[in-house]
Amino acid sequence: MKKTFVFILGFIVFQTGFSQETPTSLSLQEAIDYALKYNRTAINAARDIDAAEQQKWETTASGLPQVSASIDYQNNLKQQVSLLPASAFDPFSSIRQLEDYYDLENLQTQPLPDEPEGFLPIVFGTKQSMTAFATLNQKIFDGSYLVGLQSAKVFLEISKNAKVKTDLEVRKAVIEAYGNVLLAEESIQILKRNIEVLEKNLFETQKIYENGLGEEESVEQLQITLSGVQSNLNNVERLKTLAYQMLNINLGLDIYNDLVLTDNLETLTAENISLAILEVENNPESTIDYLIAQNDTKAKELMVKLEKSKALPTLNAFINGGYSGFSDEFTFADRSQDWFGSSLFGVSLDIPIFSSGMRSASTQRAKINLEKAQTELTETEQRIKLQIASAKSDYQFAIEDYENKKENLALAERIETKNQTKFFEGIGSSFELRQAQTQLYTAQQELLQAMLDVINTKAALETALNTITLN
Repeated sequence: MKKTFVFILGFIVFQTGFSQETPTSLSLQEAIDYALKYNRTAINAARDIDAAEQQKWETTASGLPQVSASIDYQNNLKQQVSLLPASAFDPFSSIRQLEDYYDLENLQTQPLPDEPEGFLPIVFGTKQSMTAFATLNQKIFDGSYLVGLQSAKVFLEISKNAKVKTDLEVRKAVIEAYGNVLLAEESIQILKRNIEVLEKNLFETQKIYENGLGEEESVEQLQITLSGVQSNLNNVERLKTLAYQMLNINLGLDIYNDLVLTDNLETLTAENISLAILEVENNPESTIDYLIAQNDTKAKELMVKLEKSKALPTLNAFINGGYSGFSDEFTFADRSQDWFGSSLFGVSLDIPIFSSGMRSASTQRAKINLEKAQTELTETEQRIKLQIASAKSDYQFAIEDYENKKENLALAERIETKNQTKFFEGIGSSFELRQAQTQLYTAQQELLQAMLDVINTKAALETALNTITLN
């Protein structure tokens, strides 16, 4: 019983600790910080850095001493037979050879047998054998290895810059997704207030019509307006669900996670109005896109060096040592087994002499790719300058448009109020009222969109300038 209680308590503590990892409410900055840690794309970008560091060590280790060992066991199920001339085993061959130089007829007491003919099958070696060897290999000089070390450093730098680029894009995506949720929430509140006012107006107009003091068209106009606003509300509520799901994806959460946003659109708009950022110097060389293009140029330079290094000689050394055992039976685990040691040291020098122009063509191709990368670097620099200028222009326009839309909303509200008063006093038409209401609803949505544009264009400008300090 006690063990069961401890297990249940541990499970509850685990579940509590796990649930704390999933946020239930977030401000915009908290959402950004959370996404930079748990966004799946950001996580994989961090893994790419780890992989690049491992590749760097892999490249470095390839030039360090390499030790390998091998154990070979052979069992000749049917040993190979070699054929040797039978005359080689003639016991009188030496006497026959002497007869070629001396007259031994008088010395022979009896004639020699005939010389054997044909071949004798002979089996060499034992039926079983086992060898164990260890080998040490070491690069002494290899031009491609030196270039590889430099390339590994550049590759690591590329991965780090890619992580920064990913974090900037994740931050921008979270800001946009967060703003879309707030836009949907604000739109729903405004539409509900509009519906409440329209339903009240429709009720009063219906009573006026029923008492014979109004026209049926006035009722129908209000019904058309109310139906359109209700349809918009239904659509925005569906979009709100999708907006929350998109935000959850950007945060690295389950798309159905319930989340409460603690910031509001108006507050974020005020916080993101800062003309000081428009005075930041347009320095393309400090932007991440330029650094990535610069990394590509460095990589192409190293490719040229690599192709040139293939014309240099390579020098490698090795030393090995081991033991061999032989037997007709498997006695290699016995202490009485004889083992014969051997060792070998060697140096190998590989000198490229003639490749029929293959190395020259490879080098020229690498140089062409380098020239392309240098041209693309210049193009990137010019494109970044234009991108920053465009982002500044968009941000400045968003601020001006926001101020303009605030004024337009105030005017639209006054116009709608006047037309509503005139309508119920019987000196205004339902068509004029509907126009005023439509204009008001448009001004409301335009102001909300203008708020969101201020936030999004500020994020786009910060991304283009790379002026953000990411955690």
